Amino acid sequence: MNVATMKTGALTQALVLERAGELSLRPIEIEESMGPNDVRIDIHTVGVCGSDVHYYQHGSIGPFVVNEPMILGHEASGTISELGSSVRGLRVGDRVCMEPGVPDAESRAARLGMYNLDPDVRFWATPPVHGCLRPSVVHPAAYTFKVPDNVSFAEAAMIEPLAVGLHAANKANVRAGDLAVVLGAGPIGMVTALSALAAGASRVVISDVQQTKLDLAATLGAITPVNVAEASLEQEIGRLTDGWGADVVFEASGNERAAAGVFDCLRPGGCVVYIGMPSGPIPYDVLAASVKEARVEHVFRYANVYPQAISLMANGKIDVKPLITDTYTFAESVEAFDFAAAMPAGSVKVQIALG
Repeated sequence: MNVATMKTGALTQALVLERAGELSLRPIEIEESMGPNDVRIDIHTVGVCGSDVHYYQHGSIGPFVVNEPMILGHEASGTISELGSSVRGLRVGDRVCMEPGVPDAESRAARLGMYNLDPDVRFWATPPVHGCLRPSVVHPAAYTFKVPDNVSFAEAAMIEPLAVGLHAANKANVRAGDLAVVLGAGPIGMVTALSALAAGASRVVISDVQQTKLDLAATLGAITPVNVAEASLEQEIGRLTDGWGADVVFEASGNERAAAGVFDCLRPGGCVVYIGMPSGPIPYDVLAASVKEARVEHVFRYANVYPQAISLMANGKIDVKPLITDTYTFAESVEAFDFAAAMPAGSVKVQIALG
């Protein structure tokens, strides 16, 4: 039998979410098919995402429920160690990052270019699909991207969250000279601010209640931080725009109160992009949106932006290194998740280095 079609059912060490509140670093049996269009990747670095932490704490996100042990992790980089017989353009030894969501290529969403919206997409660490916090994975070559030598494994593992910010900036159609507002200075808020600047925004105003995160954001470029526990975001936008309002408002906090006020700082004819996912319903002020003829967009993950993200990072247009604040070893994976769940002030992105 060709090695490219063999199935493996071997035990592999992995970070396993047993159930809500219980993590184990233990051997688990994984059965993977290595097809002709697949590659095997030795995992080097994995970022800890807020969704991973949410599954750890609650065991579910909306309709996605952890009913059996599941390996966590979806923000990853690594090195190709094996090629399927039909793979072209990639080689053993290539340093890569991977899109964690694999759609059905024949689905209507995929054929329309919206493959992230395929209802049957298989996304790492989304039940029942295992994630990548393990020594190696098999993944389609079509969703595996070579990274340049000047991009580290740690930076390459940040391509996945950066893709969210870039997708949001693309949806907003940010134009040169725009003033953008980002609500929330977590990892996604930070990369959204960087993406808006890379797209041509002249300034980004970012809001949060954690001053240490805001202080970090202020070092990343033309970013004005506003601590909304101490100051009025609407007044600051009014000061910067002579009362006109922001061209784009990105809601990246997932906070119900923040999401309910997205139109307050928006200029007439401006655009609102919802990125964060609130835990429950939020009020939607139809009148406030209507009188400004606001354009409203929504983001669910990303599509067709990985090459853009890699290029911007490789060419120095976006620097994510300051966002990587805490790194743990694979043996410390459980501790890494406990740290990320507590998320002390000053921490933004936690990563686990397997390599």
